[in-house]
Amino acid sequence: MVFSSLIFLFLFLPVVLVCYYLSGNRFRNYILLGASLFFYAWGEPRYIYLMLFSIVINYFIGLKMDISSKSNKKLLLLISIIFNLSLLIIFKYADFLFGIKGIRLPLGISFYTFQIMSYVIDVYRKDAEVQRNIFDLALYVSLFPQLVAGPIVRYQTVVEQISIREYSLDKFADGVNRFVLGLSKKVILANQLALVADGVFIKNVANLSIVESWIGIVCYTFQIYFDFSGYSDMAIGLGKMFGFDFLENFDYPYISQSVSEFWRRWHISLGSWFRDYVYIPLGGNRVSKFRLYMNVLVVWCLTGLWHGANWTFVVWGLYYGVFLILEKAFLEKALKKLPKILRHVYLLLVVIIGWVFFRADNIVQGIDFIKVMMGFGTSPITNNSVSIYINDYWYIIVAAAIFSTPIMDKFKRVILRNNKNLLENGVVYKLQSLILIICMFIVIVLLTGSSYNPFLYFRF
Repeated sequence: MVFSSLIFLFLFLPVVLVCYYLSGNRFRNYILLGASLFFYAWGEPRYIYLMLFSIVINYFIGLKMDISSKSNKKLLLLISIIFNLSLLIIFKYADFLFGIKGIRLPLGISFYTFQIMSYVIDVYRKDAEVQRNIFDLALYVSLFPQLVAGPIVRYQTVVEQISIREYSLDKFADGVNRFVLGLSKKVILANQLALVADGVFIKNVANLSIVESWIGIVCYTFQIYFDFSGYSDMAIGLGKMFGFDFLENFDYPYISQSVSEFWRRWHISLGSWFRDYVYIPLGGNRVSKFRLYMNVLVVWCLTGLWHGANWTFVVWGLYYGVFLILEKAFLEKALKKLPKILRHVYLLLVVIIGWVFFRADNIVQGIDFIKVMMGFGTSPITNNSVSIYINDYWYIIVAAAIFSTPIMDKFKRVILRNNKNLLENGVVYKLQSLILIICMFIVIVLLTGSSYNPFLYFRF
């Protein structure tokens, strides 16, 4: 069961919301916990016990850490890290590292493992109080809005909200609007773009034309953005419906002008997690240049592996690590001397080529795909598939290009600045509501008329 399924939209979510708001504050956390465990069990009945086992072990480690000496705290932290990473290695990387077949990847294990680790580390650092109520800790880890697709919610950012949350009609309405926006990104844009991207990448690379390869990877570039950011929007919106305030996870990354800026805008919760729990403990940028560059490579190798147990993800991570090192060494200074448009083109080329390895089944396919893109070999410039994709999907690609930038936000601000009466009379709110209603209608039509609703997070 995913957010963009009809069962979730018209059965699970309405029932949970009704039960949640009809109950008193005393019972709301238990209702939300029960709903979250049911949500996870619906999609992953075998491995819900694994998540519960992880919660229990880390709960008792946190309690013991709170009353232990400094040396024992370090030992307990080490035990917790080894335990949590061992679960990841066994259930996610056993085949990749040891060739052990047949172990199914538990849904969302990377997300909830990182959240549990953030809890224990925050308690160790005294950035947060130990959680003595195991049900509240379980709620933090299993909270269904962000359980299987992020964002990675840090314990210290929501610990107070677990006990006390603010509710209001305006906040609930904002949550609904944000959820519908994310749902529209996912169903109207990402799913349609996926049809093109999947159609290109399942073909034998030898049968691709140059233009077709570019259309495929550009569509995937937009697909993965609207899929990831769409799910983050839905999670943030759902959080608001239940009184939570989650941090933003995307900030128009494709308008960036350097790789460093891109990763400050893309999957912000993951980047900040690696920065605070890996990069800074390794010494961050307060070390020699050699150590600094090694720290960057370590972080980005781990970032790649976090996304999936495949050498393509390792290459993808190291690829970005190399560019970040180059920017730290000299490239960023050189880029600042160039016009903005050239800096932007540089960033888009780096990102698009990087997504080839992220999407490819193996490194050989990724390299061969890039060769076609660059015109190396005997691939034709165009073929019949190109005209089909352009005729059938040009409007989706154009819409994706527009909505991947803050153009509409800027347009809205300009209109409001010059016509303040529109805001005062509620015209803007009514127009926004009408647009979202239309989007929701389109979403329902698409979900009803098609069974194609890919879920990118099974590998995470």
